[in-house]
Amino acid sequence: MTTSTDYDRIDAWIDAHFDEEVRFLQEMVRVPTDTPPGNNAPHAERTAELLETFGFVAEKHPVPAQAVKDYGLESITNLIVRRKYGEGRTVALNAHGDVVPPGEGWTHDPYGGEIEDGRLYGRAAAVSKSDFASFTFALRALEAVAKPAKGSVELHFTYDEEFGGLLGPGWLLQQGLTKPDLMIAAGFSYEVVTAHNGCLQMEVTVHGKMAHAAVPSTGVDALQGAVHVLNALYAQNALYQQVTSKVEGITHPYLNVGRIEGGTNTNVVPGKVVFKLDRRMIPEEHPAEVEATIRKIIADAAAQLPGITVEIKRLLLANSMKPLPGNKPLVEAIQKHGHAIFGEPIKAMGTPLYTDVRLYGEAGIPGVIYGAGPRSVLESHAKRSDERVVLEDLRRATKVIARTLRDLLG
Repeated sequence: MTTSTDYDRIDAWIDAHFDEEVRFLQEMVRVPTDTPPGNNAPHAERTAELLETFGFVAEKHPVPAQAVKDYGLESITNLIVRRKYGEGRTVALNAHGDVVPPGEGWTHDPYGGEIEDGRLYGRAAAVSKSDFASFTFALRALEAVAKPAKGSVELHFTYDEEFGGLLGPGWLLQQGLTKPDLMIAAGFSYEVVTAHNGCLQMEVTVHGKMAHAAVPSTGVDALQGAVHVLNALYAQNALYQQVTSKVEGITHPYLNVGRIEGGTNTNVVPGKVVFKLDRRMIPEEHPAEVEATIRKIIADAAAQLPGITVEIKRLLLANSMKPLPGNKPLVEAIQKHGHAIFGEPIKAMGTPLYTDVRLYGEAGIPGVIYGAGPRSVLESHAKRSDERVVLEDLRRATKVIARTLRDLLG
């Protein structure tokens, strides 16, 4: 049997089972996984049930309840499906089921899995429940057609990407439950991502002294203090544009203040203001140095105002993903088959996002990001209303993954 025949038969199998794949994705979308609050074990249970109907046994690895609670979530059960065919390398496929809450502005039910104009709508339809479907059906196609006799494939369906991954892939790796040789993580169809930004998130509490608004001189305005600190941070943010990354697809570092709250009433001088910031780090930066610089900027700004003090708490430190030399077989196979299926070159590049894929890299496992989805986060509406995946992208990405597995397991 020639290789090209294998590829053709893989494509044909996926086409013949695509309606089933779409229904599987609809079932994934219909079980909410809003994080927070992060009650994600029910989705894992439903996923395991559906995988069982395909003949796949999903190992359930619940993270201890206290660890989940301390982390700020409600329940996490991570899944591993192991398919061993013989001696050889193990390729893992990872997708995360947790997702930010829907928010407002939807014209489709965020948990409906509704289909319109060739697109399937729903929270996590694109990021990354679509790759629960693409990876599962790529594996099914591989076994139905190529009948591999060497190596292994593992499906890793995890539920802690939004909070950083430590209780998702991080938990599986730390507990010694898996150590694949290569891995592919959920992504988009038109590029294979080999590097991504890191992320530092911090909570800053600015303390002043409450007072009646009729006698403001008896207090210290924490909001004025926060404004002073924020102006210092935004000035630094402007300087970041002069720092450029050498990784295609990644531009420069940047900082965002995404949440602020404080004060007690309109007639009270605010005694406390809390804001949360997000600092994206390019792969060339050192996280410890970045954090030290941010802390110094905040402390120096606060010190200029008498009576103002600050507390700084790190919420998240996600390292950047740097390419490991061993990812070459993944990149080459995905680019080859992506070009054949999509009819255009598939670039290997970086992304300004951060993901839990970095944890595999930190464990020495070469990996890339590739899966079902559009050209950009903007097109997918990820983390916005009316998130969607183009079904033709889902179909084609499934073919690329299945063909790639066939090559890697040779």
